[in-house]
Amino acid sequence: MTRPAVSKHLRILREAGLIEPVPQGREVLYRLAPHDAALAEVRRYVARLSGTWDRALAAFKAFAEQEEDA
Repeated sequence: MTRPAVSKHLRILREAGLIEPVPQGREVLYRLAPHDAALAEVRRYVARLSGTWDRALAAFKAFAEQEEDA
């Protein structure tokens, strides 16, 4: 991953309130932001996405088992 790509990802995560900069000398490290609201939004998104994938995989499994029996 290029340095500009890393910077872009960090900027987006920072703007979303998921990480915060921690200056240490000449460097800037990042840590997860302690704001529960931003992480709660991510949890809801992942839960919604997981549900979609769970349904899709269950449907695929049912289809594959039906094809196997045919």
